[in-house]
Amino acid sequence: MKNFFQERSKNSPKIYCYTELSPEYEELVKVGYTVRDINVRMREHYPTLGPKGIERYKLLLVESAMRNDGTSFIDKTVHKVLEKAGFKNVGGEWYRCNIKDVKAAIKALRIGSNFEKNRDLDFPMRPEQESAVEITSNYFKNYKRIEKTPPHFLWNCKMRFGKTFAAYKLAEKMGWEKILVLTFQPAVESSWKDDLLSHQDFRGWKYFSKSTEMGDLPNEKSPLVCFGSFQDYLGKNDMGGIKYKNQSVHDTNWDCIILDEYHYGAWRDRAKELFDSDDKSENKKEIGEDIEDWDENISPLKTNNYLYLSGTPFRAIESGEFIEEQIFNWTYSDEQESKFKWQGNDNPYKSLPRMVMLTYEMPESINHILKKGEYDEFDLNEFFKAIGKEEDAKFKYENEVQGWLNLLRGKDFNNIYSNLKLNKNKPVLPYSDSRLLSILNHTFWFLPSVSSCFAMRNLLLKNNNLFFHDYEIIVCAGNKAGMGSKALIPVQNKMSDNPLSTKTITLSCRKLYTGVTVRPWTAVFMLKNTSSPETYFQTAFRCQSPWTMKSDNQSLKEEIIKNECYVFDFAPNRALRLVTEYCCRLNLGDNNTELKISEFIKFLPILCFDGSSMKSLNSEEVLDFGMVGTSGSQLAKKFESAQLVNVDNLTLEKLLNNPEALEKIMKIEGFRNLNSDLESIINKTKLLNNTKTTDKDKDTDKKKLKKEITKEEKEIRNKRKEIQGKLLKFG
Repeated sequence: MKNFFQERSKNSPKIYCYTELSPEYEELVKVGYTVRDINVRMREHYPTLGPKGIERYKLLLVESAMRNDGTSFIDKTVHKVLEKAGFKNVGGEWYRCNIKDVKAAIKALRIGSNFEKNRDLDFPMRPEQESAVEITSNYFKNYKRIEKTPPHFLWNCKMRFGKTFAAYKLAEKMGWEKILVLTFQPAVESSWKDDLLSHQDFRGWKYFSKSTEMGDLPNEKSPLVCFGSFQDYLGKNDMGGIKYKNQSVHDTNWDCIILDEYHYGAWRDRAKELFDSDDKSENKKEIGEDIEDWDENISPLKTNNYLYLSGTPFRAIESGEFIEEQIFNWTYSDEQESKFKWQGNDNPYKSLPRMVMLTYEMPESINHILKKGEYDEFDLNEFFKAIGKEEDAKFKYENEVQGWLNLLRGKDFNNIYSNLKLNKNKPVLPYSDSRLLSILNHTFWFLPSVSSCFAMRNLLLKNNNLFFHDYEIIVCAGNKAGMGSKALIPVQNKMSDNPLSTKTITLSCRKLYTGVTVRPWTAVFMLKNTSSPETYFQTAFRCQSPWTMKSDNQSLKEEIIKNECYVFDFAPNRALRLVTEYCCRLNLGDNNTELKISEFIKFLPILCFDGSSMKSLNSEEVLDFGMVGTSGSQLAKKFESAQLVNVDNLTLEKLLNNPEALEKIMKIEGFRNLNSDLESIINKTKLLNNTKTTDKDKDTDKKKLKKEITKEEKEIRNKRKEIQGKLLKFG
């Protein structure tokens, strides 16, 4: 399993400043960048000491070149800020300024103040993005309009495809000047805004949103992008009409309306009301929750084209809403295969982490009281059920949840799983395995409810969980956490200016599990029941955001911080059933289910701990889980459980009274003395019980009696275990 856990780079990006210790360098500062140890870097600048063995330079500043969202910047970006602020470059990387000026420039880059608006991104499209733009633009250009019905096209592309950048490039190719982006998830705004304002290809484009005063949209020819939510732009005022502030959005004839996060569906009951207009035609459909249809005939907005974006548009594909020529597909398997097969340098997929799923069968001590639902499996929602609010929130099964936290650290592991025979291949546990400890600095825990999020925080902060006190515990749940993109701000703030030096655990139940990019997250803990593959994989892919920095050689090549990311799940049947659905429902062209799964787990390996050992599952085993709830090999292992071999007195007496069964067993090596062993256990147990009953009230040496009883009980218990072990092998 060593191939599933790659070490993270120990380097971290830094801006450093120094000056030379000579009069001519007074008030001059050199501003540089490195990811290595600063002393190593300075030795490259000054390999020899000055006269009398004294250093020839003075180090003035070493600061992290990373922002709290995980992005980083280099010295050249700091140089631009200094020059824009009026500080003179006197040659190379030397500037006439003082250290306070450099600190101000670094601070401006971190918080994104106005004079940072440098368009320093100039990356090209990846091959699949080029294909998406080419295929979609050809479809739009060649579409034959019938009764003024606009064409619509779906990008069925996994999270991290780069939908915002590719959509802007499509707009550029089509020559569109007015683009409206609509979503049910306002938290995705940062991606749309950042890509437009930071990439050189979109210089001169305008961006508007709820946070920007719209007023009348400008008539100038430069392209403009307007971002908003369905709830806002299509909502109504108290009189049932269009909100005054959104009038210009409704009056504009848009070149394209882009529907982002389309898996959310425009047609929940609430959304249906938003689109009610004077058109009461029979074309309106009977809409149910989570149906992902959009009917442009009902929308009060005007546009020439529709583009739909989603990583999990299951129902839209299955319903036939889009025909084959209206869909561009790009899956996780496509991405990772392209990464693996890329020839030569500058692999554009190199920074996209491989995902690894680790699933764990919960111990019987927890499982037996919480098996519920359609599949009679471990109920995560019940296990993490909590009562109370905020500071008073507490888990219903707090002792069991505490045991689960201990399990994450490998604490009391042998006692917790004592019922099954453990082999030497022990499981990889998140906060126990040294290979994972250095990687899981920032994780996302997906819980059932707001109260369970606060209950988890309260439990993690207790004195018996000192290990987790090294982590900032962030509750991103409830109204106080903020709506939309505002919910992301506390998470980034807790990561501080340098996420490489901090540790966080983000607890959420409904926020941030779709449409957001948090680069430092390296794992998702799935602690909530869901039967929806849309919700499951939208959440799981939150940890796959690439996280890189620039090397400090002349090429400034990308250095990867996150090579692997992880999904931890404690309901294996549920997890693997959803994997099966995900593989099958997004690819309807091939009926070979096992082949689909095989292609998927080739690049997303699945490790499963069944209480006995941890192993990597093959496609047949995943399919077994998806169809019947367990794999054949794991079912066989469960027959090794001591729980299946009963050796109480009642069972032994039944065996002793069955001469035919006894005769057959005694013919097997190791069972020759079974008859006398059974009689001995039964008689001694009865005698011991009688002794406990008759002597407990007698005036006798109770300590001596207790010692004798304990000794007898131990002998009987050992004898039972011996017989149990023999019968287990026989089974």
